[in-house]
Amino acid sequence: MISLTTEMLSHLPQSLDALRGADRLWESYRTGRIAHDSVVTQSADVLGQPDWDVVICGGTLGILLGATLAQRGWRVALVEKGALRGRQQEWNISRLEMQSLVALGLLSAGELETAIASEYNPARVQFGAGEPLWVRDVLNVGIDPVYLLETLKQRFLESGGTLLEHTAFGGAVVHPNGVVMKAGDQTLTSRLLVDAMGHFSPIVHQVRGGQRPDGVCLVVGTCATGFPTNDSGDLIVSFTPIQHQCQYFWEAFPARDGRTTYLFTYVDAQPERPSLEALFDDYWRWLPDYQQVALGDLTIERALFGFFPCYRQSPLTYPWGRVLPVGDSSGSQSPLSFGGFGAMVRHLERLTRGIHEALEQDCLTAADLGGLQPYQPNLSVTWLFQKSMAVGLDQTLDPQQINRTLATIFADMATLGDATLKPFLQDVVQFLALAKTLGLTSLKHPALVAQILPQVGLPAVVRWLPHYLALGVYSGLYPLTQGLQPWAEGLPPRARYRYHRWLDALRYGTGSDYGSELPIESE
Repeated sequence: MISLTTEMLSHLPQSLDALRGADRLWESYRTGRIAHDSVVTQSADVLGQPDWDVVICGGTLGILLGATLAQRGWRVALVEKGALRGRQQEWNISRLEMQSLVALGLLSAGELETAIASEYNPARVQFGAGEPLWVRDVLNVGIDPVYLLETLKQRFLESGGTLLEHTAFGGAVVHPNGVVMKAGDQTLTSRLLVDAMGHFSPIVHQVRGGQRPDGVCLVVGTCATGFPTNDSGDLIVSFTPIQHQCQYFWEAFPARDGRTTYLFTYVDAQPERPSLEALFDDYWRWLPDYQQVALGDLTIERALFGFFPCYRQSPLTYPWGRVLPVGDSSGSQSPLSFGGFGAMVRHLERLTRGIHEALEQDCLTAADLGGLQPYQPNLSVTWLFQKSMAVGLDQTLDPQQINRTLATIFADMATLGDATLKPFLQDVVQFLALAKTLGLTSLKHPALVAQILPQVGLPAVVRWLPHYLALGVYSGLYPLTQGLQPWAEGLPPRARYRYHRWLDALRYGTGSDYGSELPIESE
């Protein structure tokens, strides 16, 4: 019998093929058959002078970092297995976050405005029968990836960068003074190799050793025309009970060429979990109720789908020197987030300064580079939140329990104001906001808290508490450590590098980077 997904996407055969390819990969994760070949090895031989300072593998998001480093005078090669070209689907982000690309010199103010393909306000947050919350200026800007990546590519080339398109990463050997990398039929030597190949990077697979992820976000959706006029969006909405041992969440964004809608859910990587195609079947089933539209009235322009694995051991650091994961390769986003463009933009300024300083001071050992992907307690605390939004295969919950829980907690956050609610909606957890929310919810709704504890389980709470305490400690240390800045600038170069990485760990690990001005780059 033909599935509803096959019928709805019959005019997009390439999307159907890609969906089934993604499902085969998802099946390998569910069944514990994740390929993890040894693509990086080590050699004690000393190289001659490397040809490059930095080689970045993975161009779609690596171009952001490549352009900033090339502008600072470093010899940068960017390797991309296909053509470096943005997809048609818009990237949603907040305007304030995009200002960092202007501050870093990647875009002019005019180019930023051209890159913005769509913009809307307000956005809704709603769970079950709870009252809707409306927020403004959160993920309300749709960026045109085609224009953005072409602009960044030209900026990169104008700054002296070298782009190798249609060139796949083929393995690397780490030497004491550099890295030799196979790229297509070429051999590149570099002082530093940056892995921006994403969640499914072969280097990540090697380091993870075939480990199953601790959590997965499954996502399907479309961009389509034919919806009723609606200039608002949805950041996260749930209107159905638990089904198939999943709680379904929705997003919707007005786009330049229609409306983008996503269905996503948080699961573990067990064999019984649904395929992406099965999830897509439920998407078609519920979309008419969600958007008040008949499927026959829609013209599907693009199909969107994927799965995003996440691990408690994140951000990931590599065991070798001279190889650095960034973006989704590093897992530097919370388990609630899809990662991708937004996470890369958030950390771009930090990574640019850190890599620049690492190259200047030759701080390229595994320990040195580990400071560029440090432990961040504000990411680790969100594991408990993901747990409260997911259903175990062997759990029996009230079908509306997750909706009631989230409706109550978000209402409490809204009571505390935008300073509490808006950062959380942008994947930024801050200690004071979290403590206030937990305190208010515990006092007002003790019965709700009593329901959550059996759902998430005592082991999850025990794992969470050290991260919560660390978030408090980091938040107290950050302003104190900032005060040491004048003294630290007189330290020897390597000690100064370590201090700057510690300061970055405190700043980003507490969410203190949210809405702040970019710091002045140290000399």
